[in-house]
Amino acid sequence: MPKQKTNKAARKRIRVSKNGKLKRGRPGRRHLLSVKTTKRKRKLRTKESIAAPDVFKIKKLLRLV
Repeated sequence: MPKQKTNKAARKRIRVSKNGKLKRGRPGRRHLLSVKTTKRKRKLRTKESIAAPDVFKIKKLLRLV
């Protein structure tokens, strides 16, 4: 049986924290930044944890289950 392959797109976008939670970057920080306030851009810098209903699907893509 061949090896299971990780989904490369998911691997590039999602990190696993030390506690095992899945973290992702926030959308909206690529362009049109001059329109957005400093406060908004600062909040976009932080990582966000993946929503509970999606965790199982993402773990399957990353071959963590």
